[in-house]
Amino acid sequence: MLHGRLDALRTQAQQRLATALRQTGGTPQARSERESAVALHGDRIALYDAVDNGLCFGRLDLIDGTNRYIGRIGLFDDEGDYEPLLIDWRAPAARPFYLATAAAPDGVRRRRHIRSRLRTVTAIDDELLDIELARDQPGSLLTGEAALLAAITAGRTGRMKDIVQTIQAEQDEVIRAPVDGVLVVQGGPGTGKTAVALHRAAYLLYTHRRELSSRGVLVVGPNATFLRYIAQVLPSLAETGVLLRTPGDLFPGVTARRAESAPVAEIKGRAVMADVIAAAVRDRQEVPSDTVLIDVDGHVLRLTPQICLDAREHTRRSGRLHNLARPLFDTEVVHALAAQIAEEIDVDPYADDPLGGDDAPGDPQVLADADLADIRRELRADPAVQTALDRYWPVLTPQRLLSDLYASTERLAAAATGHLDPSEHDLLWRAPGGGWTPADVALLDEAAELLGVDESAQRARTEQQRQRRLAYAEEALDVLRGSESIDVEDEAEPEILGATDVVDAAALASRQQETDHRTAAERAAADRRWAFGHVVVDEAQELSAMAWRLLMRRCPSRSMTIVGDVAQTGTLAGAASWSELLAPYVADRWRLAELAVSYRTPAEILTVAARVLAAIDPTAAVPVAVRESGVAPRWERVDDGGRLAGRLVELVRQELPEVGGGRLGVIVPAGTAAELGAAVDESVAEVALGDQPDLTATVVVLTVAQAKGLEFDSVLVVDPARILAESPRGHNDLYVALTRATARLGVLYSGDLPAVLADPG
Repeated sequence: MLHGRLDALRTQAQQRLATALRQTGGTPQARSERESAVALHGDRIALYDAVDNGLCFGRLDLIDGTNRYIGRIGLFDDEGDYEPLLIDWRAPAARPFYLATAAAPDGVRRRRHIRSRLRTVTAIDDELLDIELARDQPGSLLTGEAALLAAITAGRTGRMKDIVQTIQAEQDEVIRAPVDGVLVVQGGPGTGKTAVALHRAAYLLYTHRRELSSRGVLVVGPNATFLRYIAQVLPSLAETGVLLRTPGDLFPGVTARRAESAPVAEIKGRAVMADVIAAAVRDRQEVPSDTVLIDVDGHVLRLTPQICLDAREHTRRSGRLHNLARPLFDTEVVHALAAQIAEEIDVDPYADDPLGGDDAPGDPQVLADADLADIRRELRADPAVQTALDRYWPVLTPQRLLSDLYASTERLAAAATGHLDPSEHDLLWRAPGGGWTPADVALLDEAAELLGVDESAQRARTEQQRQRRLAYAEEALDVLRGSESIDVEDEAEPEILGATDVVDAAALASRQQETDHRTAAERAAADRRWAFGHVVVDEAQELSAMAWRLLMRRCPSRSMTIVGDVAQTGTLAGAASWSELLAPYVADRWRLAELAVSYRTPAEILTVAARVLAAIDPTAAVPVAVRESGVAPRWERVDDGGRLAGRLVELVRQELPEVGGGRLGVIVPAGTAAELGAAVDESVAEVALGDQPDLTATVVVLTVAQAKGLEFDSVLVVDPARILAESPRGHNDLYVALTRATARLGVLYSGDLPAVLADPG
C-alpha cells in the first residue's frame, strides 16, 4: 500500500510535469509560472525516486494497540481523514523508534526493523520492549543489535549508505540538537560522525524548513572523492537542495585542484595571511617616485608624487573598499590636473584654448565652473590620464591581486615583511598560471572582502534594461489605446474598462522581467556573499585558520555543525583543539557532543590503532567497539624493499576472494602512490587510482589524504614507516590509515616496523 501511494504521487507529478511541458508561448508571467511548475514537479519526481528503495524500514507497535510505520518521507491517505500511512523518520512521532528501550519503552510494546532491497522485504528483526511479553517469548531480541550489525557487516559499495534505519541513541541526540549556535561533534574512527552530520542536515531542513529552505544548507567535505562518496545520502533522506562543496570550491568561478607542498599550504593557512593580503592591497595604491608627465592633446600636465600621495590619503580616509574607492582617487587626481590647466589660463588669459577650442587667439578666456567641469570630464576620459590612474590605483580582481603577488618577489616582500620570515616569502613565490590550490581559495575570498566589487556598471545595465522594458510597455499600451473605440454615442451606456485602465506601463514592464528559477543551492553556489542558514563541516580538523575565516563569512548566524576528530588532523594548518579554532569567532559559546562508540571498526583493529593514538595524545580515549570481527590484523614483512610492489600485488590477489562483493582499499604513502598504484593496476582488474579514484571499483589505491572519511571492507596499509615520515603529523596519518576497514586489516612493510607498531602480537 505504501509503494502504491508513492507510485500514485509519482504519476500525479509526472502528469503535471507533462502538462507544463506541453504549454508553449503565452505572456511572460505564464512562461514564468510554467518554468516554476516544471522545476517543482521535476524535483518531486526526483524525490520520490530517491526514497523508493527502503521506503519503509520500521514499525512501532504501541501499548495502546496502534501501529506506526516509519520511513524516509511522510505519506498520507488521500481519502477520508487524510490519515498518516508512513511517518517521516524526522517527525517527533518517529523518535521512539530510535530512543525507546526496555527500561524506558515510551509507550512502545515492540519495535520492528524492516530490511528490504528495492521493494522486496529481505529481513525482519523485532525488539520486544514490553518485559512481560518478552518473558512469554524468551527467544525475542531485547538489545536491538540485529539490524545494526547487519548494516555494519554488509559489503561496501563505494557509496556511503544512510543510517536512517539504525540511528543509535547517542547519534539521535546529536541529530536533533537545536539549530542555534555552533555544535562540535567529536568522535573517533567509525563512530558515524559523517552519517550523523548528514542526517542532522536532513533533520534541520525538515524541522526548520521555512528558515533554511530560502537560505540553504552548505555541507563542506575534504575533497571531491569524499563528496562523491556521500552524494547519495541526502537524496535518500528526501533532501535534494543541499549544496556540497570542498574547501577548494568555495569561491565562485574557481575550482582549485592544483597540488602544492604541505609547508606552503601551511603558510597560506595561517591567520596572519589576512594581514598579508591587506598589505598587498595597500601596496597596489601606489605613489610615483618621480613626477610623471602626461600629454593631453599636446598639453603637458605634471602628475607629481605629492598629488598622488594627497589623493591616496584622502581616498583611504573614506574607509571604502579598494575598488569602490577608485572613483574618489580619480576625482582627486583629475581635480589637481585640471587646476594646472586653470592656473595656466589665469597666467596667460589671452592664450589659445588649452583643450583645443575654436576661440581665436587673443580672445579672453573666462574659466567658469562649467568650463572646469568640462575640463575635468575630458581629462577623465583621456587615455593617457586613465593609464596613469590605472597604474597608481588599479581596479583589481582577487585573482589578479593574488597572481601578481605570487609572481613578484618585490610585492611579496612589501606585503609579507613583518608577518612572515623572509625565507617564507620565497616559498610563496610561483610563476603565473597553473591554476589555484585549495589553500588559495581562502586568500581569494579574503582579497574579495578587501577589494569589493564596483557594481555601478551592473546597476547601469539593469536600469537600461528596465527603461527598455518600460518603453516597450508604453508602445504596447499606445497600440491598445489606438485600437479602443472613441465613438461613444450613448453616454448613458456603462463605462467599459480597457486594458489601459487596469494596467500601467510600469506594471506591464515588470511582468517582462525574467524570474530566477534556480534553487537556493544553485544561487548560493554562484554568489560569494551568500549567507547560508546552516553550515555542516566534515573532517573539520583539516581546515586552516584562513579557511575558517571564509566559512564564518558564509554563516554570519553561526548556525554550524562542525564534525571531526583532532587526533586525525593531517594537515599542518589544521586544528590542534576545537577551543583554539573557535575562540576568534564565538569565544566559548559552543557546544560539544562526543561520539564514543565505534560501529565500523572492529575491536581487533582498534587495539592496534590505540597504540598510535597514545603517541598522538596519551590522554585521548579510544572509541569502544561494538563488535569483534574474529579476524586478527595481518602483518607481513618484505626483506627487500624493492620487492614491496610485487608482494603488494600478490596480497591484493589473495585478499580479493575474502572481500567478495565488497571493496578493498590499498592505502599507500603519497611519495610512492604512482609507482605502487601502477603495479597493482597492471596486474589486477577493476582498480581505481589517481587524484579522484572511482570508489565503486573493487580495488582502490589511494593516499591517506584521499582516504579520510572513507571506509572499505578490507584495507592493506603499505609502508607505515614512510607514511610516518612524510608529514610532521605522520602519526595522525597512520591512525587514519589503520582505521578505514570494517572487517580485515593487513600491513605490508620492509625493514623494521615503526616503534609505535612494534610487537603487533
